[in-house]
Formats: sequence, C-alpha cells, structure tokens
Amino acid sequence: MEIYAGIDIGSVTTKCVILQGKSIIGKALVKTGIDTEKCANDVLDMAAGDAGIKVEEIQRMVSTGYGRRIFRRADRIITEISAAAAGGYILCGEKATLIIDVGGQDTKVIEVNGKGEVLDFLMNDKCAAGTGRFLEIMSHVFETDIQGFSQLAIGSESPVAINSTCSVFAESEVVSLIASSARKEDIAAGLFRSIASRVAGMVRQFRRYELTVFCGGGAKSQALKGFIEKAIERPLIVLQEPQFVVAYGAACLAR
Repeated sequence: MEIYAGIDIGSVTTKCVILQGKSIIGKALVKTGIDTEKCANDVLDMAAGDAGIKVEEIQRMVSTGYGRRIFRRADRIITEISAAAAGGYILCGEKATLIIDVGGQDTKVIEVNGKGEVLDFLMNDKCAAGTGRFLEIMSHVFETDIQGFSQLAIGSESPVAINSTCSVFAESEVVSLIASSARKEDIAAGLFRSIASRVAGMVRQFRRYELTVFCGGGAKSQALKGFIEKAIERPLIVLQEPQFVVAYGAACLAR
C-alpha cells in the first residue's frame, strides 16, 4: 500500500503526518526555528521513525503552511486553506463544515460544503491580535505558558474589559491592570474574551453550520474554546490533536 506525507510548516511549529492508505501511521511536531527547511526535514525524519519506515518509502509529499515554498523535497505545494479544509472535512466524516483555525501567525475561518469544496474563507494575517502569537505574548507577561494562562482565565468570575485591539498596546494595558491590583484571572479572561470577539466577528460573516470545527494550536486552550463558544452561541468540535489537522489534510491531498 502506498505511503503519503503532509508537512505543515507553521510560524511557530512544524508538523508532519504520514498516511498508509487512509490510516495515520506516523506523526511528529517540532518548533519552527530559523532554518525552516532543516525543521521540515527533521520533522519528516521523526515522523518516518514514528511510522517505522524510511523516508524513501514515501510515494508523495505535500507541503503547506507559512514556509511551504522552502521545503524543496515536496512534490506539491498547497495553501493552508486547502489543507485545513481537507483535514477538517475528512476528520468530521465528510460533512459540510465551518472550520476555525487559530494558528501562531493568523486566524482562518473556512466554509466547506458537503463535497469538500471550499466555498469561502476569511483570514486575519495583518495583526498578531486574535492569533496564537497574541496568547504567547500575553502568557509571558504572566510568567507562564499558554496552558497555564488558559487555566488562569478559566478561574475568572468577572473578566476585565480589554480596550486595546493591538497586541503591543494590549500588553501595556495588561501591565497597567496588574499594577492596579486587578485579579490576574480576570485579566487573563478578558484577553481570551477579546480574541474570541475577533474570531466571532469573522464567523458571523458565514452561514450557520451543523458542524463548527476548531483546530490549530489555539484549539488546545479550553479557555479560548469556551469564550469562542459563548461569542458565537454554538458548540465547537475540537478534533483530537488539533495542531495536526492541517498536516493531515495535506497528507490526504497527497494521497
């Protein structure tokens, strides 16, 4: 049976999924460093090791993501929109789906019909606010990681209003709030609510779908999931290991 690989070279992490037929046989994730092509080669080697195969056994490779054009070993290059749409659509049982992908560098909302075709999409890629990078910056202010930051927000009973829509100004606002003795939990919740509001503004431009999928690194945050659900007034489906959905979609398109 033929073997295929999808490599998602993101601004924060690089992921690889290897398929044999329709089954995932290997996967890996590494931090994206300065040498993007080396990261892609490293994650491919790691995923092949996880699958118990040699890289040479892979019949076809597709790259996607922020650094997709840098990986010269790819047989085909596709956009993150196509890969995320394919991954979310197939993992949700090939049903019409609205996909929310919060990554490190951008946020995407993708409308996919019952045939797996992309009908429309929106992308926020001009500002860090509303992306995983915004969460990372703010978690550093609280001297924790994104998961610790998420847990702080979950413990809030009264989220603080964050007025700044720019990540730089929002950081200054947070520092001022901390200095004024506002509860850290409430500040964290206010920041998550701010991101959720931005995402909801994008989602409202699409029709309501029975399935709304949340993927990307941001989907690992229970706080962000909860605030987005409140903002859009519908449940989100978080797929298992949401960071791999785009790489999985790329592998499916390779197949």
